[in-house]
Amino acid sequence: MSKKDAKKAGKKDSQLVLRLDKAERDAFVELCKDMDTSAAREIRGFIRRFMKENGGD
Repeated sequence: MSKKDAKKAGKKDSQLVLRLDKAERDAFVELCKDMDTSAAREIRGFIRRFMKENGGD
C-alpha cells in the first residue's frame, strides 16, 4: 500500500453533531488547548475507548 493509499484509508469521512452549552464547549476547547491537544482528538479517543470497553466493533 502506498503512502497515498494509506492516507486515504485513514481519512475521516463522517461527522457527529453535538449540542452543548456554549460555556461548556468553550471551556472544553480551552482545556484541550492548554493540554496541547484538540477537542476532536479527545472526543475521538473517548469514542474509541467507550467502544472497546463496551464491546463495540
